[in-house]
Amino acid sequence: MASGIVIIDKSPGWTSMDVCAKIRGILKEKRVGHGGTLDPMATGVLPVFVGQATRAVEFAENGEKEYIAGLRLGLVTNTQDTSGETLETHPVTVDRAALEAVLPRFTGPITQIPPMYSAIKINGQKLYDLARQGREVERKPRPVTIYELELLEQLSPADYRLRIRCSKGTYVRTLCHDIGQALSCGGCMASLRRTMAAGYTLDESHTLEQVQAQGEALLRPVDTLFRQHPAYHITHPRVEQLCRNGNAFTVKTPLDGGIYRVYGTEGDFLCLSRLENGQMTSIKNFFGA
Repeated sequence: MASGIVIIDKSPGWTSMDVCAKIRGILKEKRVGHGGTLDPMATGVLPVFVGQATRAVEFAENGEKEYIAGLRLGLVTNTQDTSGETLETHPVTVDRAALEAVLPRFTGPITQIPPMYSAIKINGQKLYDLARQGREVERKPRPVTIYELELLEQLSPADYRLRIRCSKGTYVRTLCHDIGQALSCGGCMASLRRTMAAGYTLDESHTLEQVQAQGEALLRPVDTLFRQHPAYHITHPRVEQLCRNGNAFTVKTPLDGGIYRVYGTEGDFLCLSRLENGQMTSIKNFFGA
């Protein structure tokens, strides 16, 4: 059965769940999930987890992400992007220097009020369902972190391209909206391309057409998700049995504490584990994934 991770370069117009449904049909595997939602208008890196690899989805969702975003000044919409209904228009009198001057205010730990057109639930209802009913409810600010915010280029008096590296839960639409508010002319997101998610980049991604043609050959082993962590190889079958049974085991080799990828005697990826005080304890098992 198919198992692994395929990195999709999502096309515009597709929801993340549309992509999962397509992969489910191509690979004939019911267990399919993605590592971080992309809005329909967005393109770029979407890690898709297949088969037993779906056990790793939670780790992908929590990772850093990087985007190239189009910022349009002078336009405010109900969705905070150009796909929405226009609420306000303003003349754009600010220049590139003024934009660059406000960007540091949006770098580091910040708070965002989630847009009404989002999948966040309040009292069991998704915000976008309430928004489509014409209802607006109070949303609590949420903490996020913008690790890098770079102005790449100016495309027109009102249009710019930004590079953003950010934490889980960041709304780039809201970032564009808030930057526009800080400049007193309003703003929204004009385009969005994700260039990195869960450590995977556009260079590693494939189109759905490529997956249709090549199928399981494009699946990456699930341990590639954890490639930033060092590997630990078990050499004794008895220790491997302890690990497979979910028990901690003693590591006699002097190693730094931290998170490790643990492999069995035959090279199989067994689990993601934490080494502390000489004891290796499983965080998540991936037998057969």
